Amino acid sequence: MKKTLALALALVMCLSALIGCGNKNNGGNATGGDQPGTGDVGGGAATTDDLRVDVFYYDFSDVYISTVRASLDQQLKDLGIEPNNWDAAGSQPTQTDQVNTAITAGSKLLIVNIVETSTSDPAKDIVEAARKADIPVIFFNREVADNDVINSYDKCAFVGTNAPDAGHMQGEMIGNYLLANYDKVDLNGDGKISYVMFKGQEANAEAEARTQFGQEDADKVLTAAGKPALEYYDASAATKYLVDTAGKWSAQAANDYMVTLLGSYNKDNNNMIELIICNNDGMATGAISALQNVGYNNGEGTTIIPVFGVDATDDAKALIKQGNMTGSIKQDAVGMASTILTLVQNVKSGAALMDNTSNYTVDEGVAKIRVPYGVYDANSED
Repeated sequence: MKKTLALALALVMCLSALIGCGNKNNGGNATGGDQPGTGDVGGGAATTDDLRVDVFYYDFSDVYISTVRASLDQQLKDLGIEPNNWDAAGSQPTQTDQVNTAITAGSKLLIVNIVETSTSDPAKDIVEAARKADIPVIFFNREVADNDVINSYDKCAFVGTNAPDAGHMQGEMIGNYLLANYDKVDLNGDGKISYVMFKGQEANAEAEARTQFGQEDADKVLTAAGKPALEYYDASAATKYLVDTAGKWSAQAANDYMVTLLGSYNKDNNNMIELIICNNDGMATGAISALQNVGYNNGEGTTIIPVFGVDATDDAKALIKQGNMTGSIKQDAVGMASTILTLVQNVKSGAALMDNTSNYTVDEGVAKIRVPYGVYDANSED
């Protein structure tokens, strides 16, 4: 009898151990999703919460996106969630595959920084995959369509900015700076300001708005004060901007352009580019690096070519404080992350996705929350 009881007890203990191991392996979130083009496919360290959250970034190398990622990681961890981060490295097919892999692995919430913005098809595909799995999807930062995407699924939302605002604010900032410093900026004394515009990506809502209004609104300020409108450095150019052909809004792209331009457009040739407008701070820092290599924008005692960007990244703020960059439009990375977190908390608690958003700016008739921009210059506080 004692032997029978002992044997039964041993069997129960073995079964319990096997069940415990099975629970650890099923649905546990790994921390291996931070490699380019990869993500968690199951297994690894378990989280402190049973809500599996997968976050898909268009490109880890984007400086602003890296700041959002760091903030969102920390806020999710504070909530007891270990996020699975995925890097599409600028490839939409890669990102679409990553989303499908995460859903198969048991994801309960998709947070997507979409790669492709020139067409709604990739976002629509992701929404359809989320619908089939009956899980929410939150798009962020890179604009997606209202009706084709957000309104097509009741568990879908977007967190981002109002794209034109950055362009309007940047243009006004540029115009006001030029009015206060016109003669100093007009290096060749011809009474006009020659500029170059660096555009991050074709057909991207943010890039389109910043490119258009950064120049147009500066012109409005100048012409209202009796000054001539800005002149693009190459009057014969069909388009009045230079685009990052890789769509990465990169410092390298702007640096490469600027190095080439400075070979022909310089003070010795009396046609120096006198103003640089950039869609983001990454491109601004790349342009400044090229300027510094030929003696400009190296601080007090050197000629400063005004350079304006968007994002107010840490690198840009440091350059502005040093006097080597003129200004930026702050895109609030922490605010972006905390707004996303509000929606995550709704999912976690079982509330509707857009509950608890009355304090935010929400578009009428569509689940889109707008995080406001701000101006950052040498007088701003961090």
